[in-house]
Amino acid sequence: MKTVLLAGGFGTRISEESIFKPKPLVEIGGMPILWHIMKSYSYYGHNDVIICAGYKQHAIKEWFADYFLNCSDVTFDYRDKEEKIIIHDCHTEQWRVTVVDTGLNTMTGGRIKRIQKYVGNEPFMMTYGDGVCDVDINKLIEYHKSHGKIATLTAVLQDQSKGVLDIGGDNAVKSFREKKISDGAPINAGFMVFNPEVFDYIEGDNTVLEREPLENLAKDGQLMSYMHRGFWQCMDNVREKDMLEKLLQAGKAPWKKWED
Repeated sequence: MKTVLLAGGFGTRISEESIFKPKPLVEIGGMPILWHIMKSYSYYGHNDVIICAGYKQHAIKEWFADYFLNCSDVTFDYRDKEEKIIIHDCHTEQWRVTVVDTGLNTMTGGRIKRIQKYVGNEPFMMTYGDGVCDVDINKLIEYHKSHGKIATLTAVLQDQSKGVLDIGGDNAVKSFREKKISDGAPINAGFMVFNPEVFDYIEGDNTVLEREPLENLAKDGQLMSYMHRGFWQCMDNVREKDMLEKLLQAGKAPWKKWED
């Protein structure tokens, strides 16, 4: 099952960093948060990734182009007046990464629509390129398969300004809307699973995933929630970046399940 990562936004709320690089390449613990998210999926055996790039998309492509050499022991041999590159030990993950330029101003739903041809007619996972979580990805997939609906999102109970979910007793999402200050409800943490029918709910580049598509899926009884009571944190600003950095430095990063 492929994993789709939304990594095309401007990252204006963390402009101190995003003026130089796309937000998914902002580092915590010396590695981009995008790398941390991919490592989380890889831990559960999911290594086929499609990245929806946009703002400074060339930087994401360049990062992956350099990743193989940066993770290898390499000999550069020029003795015969030609360059020979000898790879000795390579420590990269078993990733297959497709980076797609989904446009500079394309909305979240539109970015997903643009990578439809790379996903094909099969279920896929999707999350945002700026949030880490310790959710069990394989249990999330099992839950999605068990209910037979088009979409599953991971819901967490945190005080954040994200989309609010009205969840029924059967875990079906009854409605989806933007959060109000007075709310104390589950929020959409991303880490979603979609059947390919989700593309029918997205019109084009101007479609915001978190509005009409998710709202209409909820109205049609096709949006389910997977309740996660563990750790989740997005990196919207420098304060949240510093918090994640401190967790890593203290060896208390819940999302980091892999070995160094």
